[in-house]
Amino acid sequence: MLRRDFCKLIAAAAAAKAIGASAQTGPTTNVVEPPGFNSLHQTFEEFCATPADKRVFYALVDGKIVQEKLDNATWKPTAWGDPPKLPIPGGSWDGVPMNAPIAGLNGTGPYQATWDSLLQYDAPEWYRDAKFGIWAHWSPQCVPEDGDWYARDMYIEGSQKYWYQLKHYGPQSRFGYKDLCPQWTLLNWDPDGLIQRYKNAGARIFFALANHHDGFDTWNSKHHQWNAMGIGPHRDVIGGWAAAARKHGLRFGVTVHQARNWWWFQTSHGADKRGPLAGVPYDGCMYTDKGEEQWWQGYNPQQLYNAKHPFNALPDASYVKNFYDRTRDLVDQHDPDVLYFDNPLFPLGWGGMNIGAYFYNHNLQTHGGKQEGVINIKNVPAHLVKAVVADYERGITSSIMPYAWQSETCIGQWHYLRALYDEPGVYGGYLPPRSVIHWLIDAVSKNGTFILNIPGKPDGTIDRKEIAVLDEITAWMKINGEAIYATRPWKVFGEGPSTGIGGAHRGTESIRGLGARDIRFTRNKANTVIYAIFLGWPSMGRAEITSLGTASKTNPGKIEHVTLLGTDAKVHWTQTPQALHVKLPPQPAAASDYGAALRISLA
Repeated sequence: MLRRDFCKLIAAAAAAKAIGASAQTGPTTNVVEPPGFNSLHQTFEEFCATPADKRVFYALVDGKIVQEKLDNATWKPTAWGDPPKLPIPGGSWDGVPMNAPIAGLNGTGPYQATWDSLLQYDAPEWYRDAKFGIWAHWSPQCVPEDGDWYARDMYIEGSQKYWYQLKHYGPQSRFGYKDLCPQWTLLNWDPDGLIQRYKNAGARIFFALANHHDGFDTWNSKHHQWNAMGIGPHRDVIGGWAAAARKHGLRFGVTVHQARNWWWFQTSHGADKRGPLAGVPYDGCMYTDKGEEQWWQGYNPQQLYNAKHPFNALPDASYVKNFYDRTRDLVDQHDPDVLYFDNPLFPLGWGGMNIGAYFYNHNLQTHGGKQEGVINIKNVPAHLVKAVVADYERGITSSIMPYAWQSETCIGQWHYLRALYDEPGVYGGYLPPRSVIHWLIDAVSKNGTFILNIPGKPDGTIDRKEIAVLDEITAWMKINGEAIYATRPWKVFGEGPSTGIGGAHRGTESIRGLGARDIRFTRNKANTVIYAIFLGWPSMGRAEITSLGTASKTNPGKIEHVTLLGTDAKVHWTQTPQALHVKLPPQPAAASDYGAALRISLA
């Protein structure tokens, strides 16, 4: 398991435990809050411009919220971020109160920033029909072509990425992540051509990364100067993706990961502990004044890296408001169909809850009063799943879920890793098409939608081994898409020796065990056709499907006709009390090695 996935798995388990039955609430003891806590008396830009020793922070200490100042002598960087519940009225989440310091952040419409209000939501029909999407998880972190979490790990002395950065770019005190940002050029980026390729592969939704934990916005952000219009591509990347997706008839989603920046990027404020530069601060210490006569003149690195703060500091209210403002600006400018948060529940207390309500209200206004929007969040307890589309990162479920849900994975790492391309074989170290197709089939059979990330290179292209994976998906979907699109789960998701292991970050392990003896079911919305999808070509072209026997507990009804998608050749079949017995025609195409779908018409 990758380090990043391990950290997320541990964080997800902790979050799930913390959420419990009363999500985003906490003790409501009436504690005395210190002056300025959860108060918007300055902007985040002003907060970042304040000298480090003058900033005021807040932390929960011995059950009380207290003011703190930065103490460099005892400072250490926070890790993933596991803030406590606060003993305040209304509760908290991510160390942020649920009660907003200002009103009106939810916009105009029926949705309020409460779970009770959000539970009136129903996932739109288009999303339930789409089933498959492609994601471009691109940011300046792909510049070194060294995989995930580069921006954070390059500042962890002794780590692989620390040494990579030192070898290729020089000391982190002189050349930091900010200096990688302009090298994300996208010089050869062809969004129209890429979207056409993804559409050919069967995608009905396209997702683009709006920002990662690294603090860089990939659109013409009005509330954050470190963005793709001003630095790097000098283009509105989100706008380019959105235009191409809509031109080709794909729904468009954006993914927001910025909330974790408060904790995640604190490593940039450290320094080497040994060697010739021991004690020399990394470039996270820099302010605007250090940029005079530099390429980044006028930019404040503090806004990219986030202000250096005590280990236990709670997110400042100005940071929460800036997160809200940036995300609202993203929604207002590009009107996405899907808004994805890389967080357990809505991030940052009142900030996340209000932007969730705002998105739903905004979508109603831009779609003539019809709710067409989708929000993805993670670790959603059962009593809240109706309010959103719950997301399982790199995971599946072990049963049919009552509401639409989403699974996503990557064919490699989330950010481009050249080492995977360099591995031998047609697909290198990437997830092979067989696994991708099995993941998709399994998710759809359980009421899910599947999203596949294709990480891109810093020039805006994808490599030929990624294309090889996509070409195989294209061939399979052209034959079998009927069994995927606009379908719904049948009475059972499948039969065979493998059921899958439910939960985030367990998908690869689950999919590995699937084979030709495993069958997954879908049905058309009229409930007149059942699709039985073999996850491989049955041995000798023969199979028995016990769930379709007339005496089965599923009570399938009488079968009228059976055909094999992709061929007009006759399927020989008999329905008995014990099973549907089939003898398939000769294997029609190489793609059926990954899966073959029977169309079973009911009388």
